[in-house]
Amino acid sequence: MGRSSKDKRDIYYRLAKEEGWRARSAFKLLQLDHEFNLFTGVNRAVDLCAAPGSWSQVLKKGEEEKGEEVKIVAVDLQAMAPLPGVTQIQGDITKVSTAQEIIRHFEGQTADLVVCDGAPDVTGLHDVDEYIQAQLLLAALNITTHVLKPGGTFVAKIFRGKDVTLLYSQLKIFFSGVTCAKPRSSRNSSIEAFVVCQNYSPPEGYIPNMSNPLLDHSYDVDFNQLEGPNRVIVPFLACGDLSAFDSDRTYPLQLDADKQYQYTPPTQPPISPPYQQACHLRKTNLLSREDAPSVCPDQSRDEPELPADVNVFFKGRMFFAVFLLDKDGSRTC
Repeated sequence: MGRSSKDKRDIYYRLAKEEGWRARSAFKLLQLDHEFNLFTGVNRAVDLCAAPGSWSQVLKKGEEEKGEEVKIVAVDLQAMAPLPGVTQIQGDITKVSTAQEIIRHFEGQTADLVVCDGAPDVTGLHDVDEYIQAQLLLAALNITTHVLKPGGTFVAKIFRGKDVTLLYSQLKIFFSGVTCAKPRSSRNSSIEAFVVCQNYSPPEGYIPNMSNPLLDHSYDVDFNQLEGPNRVIVPFLACGDLSAFDSDRTYPLQLDADKQYQYTPPTQPPISPPYQQACHLRKTNLLSREDAPSVCPDQSRDEPELPADVNVFFKGRMFFAVFLLDKDGSRTC
């Protein structure tokens, strides 16, 4: 599979590289802003779970278009390449010290806008993924209650699972306006969406506290799934021009007849990714198994080895044993 293959399969990935965005997710925030005017009147903004920094880039672009100085703070556990005009904090959003450092960078003031595009490494087990994403959203909401000013806006990724109404009920406690939005650049095949929470107005007497989660950790399906008259319904809105590119469609490399396609490398390669060592070993051919075992993985170590005329080799995770047949064909696999 060539390096241009993903350019065909994911048009927003390709456009992000061509326009200088660090990730395709930049288009999601751009389309959300086009619908909700998120950047209007914003002087201080926080980007939670910011790496690799595409949403911080969009916030910075919004500042340049307005011609006003906007203080932007990006927070993530992972290291992120520097961005001009963006203050970076490598910290944990579940720690009160992180919230205090954000306020310190704002010189004691609170933010006008908090955005969060964080998501867990999905496992493929949908119930598990939805639950972990819900906890991440609640952690983002919790630190937002420390750093967002009354009347401010909070935008975060959400997985629309069966228990999403419980998340809506939590958000409605703190925001008078909650909308679930699906940008055009978000794949239709994904349960991903974004909650746009406007007009932050916490309950009277509410004191933000990192030590107490917004939801009880004891997860009970019957209790946590709101139904009937208790079910919370929020508006659902599709964002982005209908004439925009379809994120689920495959496009030809030659989009414009007058412009020749040219491969564009990623704007910002990952910094110290967990798979970096594995990539180095593969490129230097150090992942090959010259001392491959001569017995199947499910066989006992005490069993005799395969005959000498059996070639054993590995390919990825697959185990192969090639038997050389005798002239009379007596040996079979």
